Amino acid sequence: MERFVEVALESKAFCLFSLLFGIGLAIQFDRLAASGRPFYWLARRLGVLLTLGLVHLLLIWNGDILTEYSIAGMLVLPLLLLRQARLLAAAAVFFFLYVLGTAMIYSLPWPDPIALRTHVAVANQVYSTGSFAEIRRFSWDELRLIAVLHAWILPRTIALFLFGAFLWRAGLFRRAHEFMDEIALAAAVGIVAGAAMTAAGVGGWWALLAPVVLALGYGAAVLALAQWPMARKRLAPFAFVGRMAFSNYLMQSAVFAFVFFGYGLGQFGHMSPTMAFALGIVVYAAQMRISKWWLERYRFGPVEWLWRTLMYGGTQPMVIEGK
Repeated sequence: MERFVEVALESKAFCLFSLLFGIGLAIQFDRLAASGRPFYWLARRLGVLLTLGLVHLLLIWNGDILTEYSIAGMLVLPLLLLRQARLLAAAAVFFFLYVLGTAMIYSLPWPDPIALRTHVAVANQVYSTGSFAEIRRFSWDELRLIAVLHAWILPRTIALFLFGAFLWRAGLFRRAHEFMDEIALAAAVGIVAGAAMTAAGVGGWWALLAPVVLALGYGAAVLALAQWPMARKRLAPFAFVGRMAFSNYLMQSAVFAFVFFGYGLGQFGHMSPTMAFALGIVVYAAQMRISKWWLERYRFGPVEWLWRTLMYGGTQPMVIEGK
């Protein structure tokens, strides 16, 4: 099970969600451009995201991605003025920085293997038995290492944001039926090549690109399936989870913090990979049902509603009339 997760799933969701976030930024930018103030409103939106991300980072789980997304989004905003070809070129530049930057341009500090093993041993002890205060203190101290990881990943995140914006501007999602051959080819090549690259276990730039290639293959496969009415019907329940992605992300953090940390069930470092995988499926299945129930009654997820309310500076309508 551990090997399956490593090859098929690890880092792929991060890559795919980065692509989707870039698509969302481009959609919002194009819609807000009609108001003449897209930078203002998107900067506010990303500022709120940064605030919520820091709360999540400091009080719930230091593996937060929201803070990085807000920073990457701010950096990408000016580039959304670029035309399609230049968006693609900019994405390529940031992919280059991600793959070869640390080898050719800059270096990032990282502890030696002995120090890292010592840190992991202490983390297993603190996270599984510590109090809330002890875990927070250790988690804040651990940010020194996590900041380095985010600095390393940041060019990839920006590249995927830009590539997502390029795909939106190219009309791939508005006219997917016109690109079916290309989408099917991307799905086949991405999944086969990405899985082969990941399974090979080769280091260097090959290993860095493997999760990106596989994630793009997954995304293309879902997009291709969505063009078939029967498959679209089967995929429909997942849409509810996607519409509440922010709320569900934070809900997962709260649930798993209780399961794994010492102020809850203390399973950090003790639960087997198979049990952890099964738990993930159970939580996700529960979120599918909760999201469907919620969105049948309310326009947005609770955190999405808060995000919009803070962005626009006024209470947004929440309840669906008649519910």
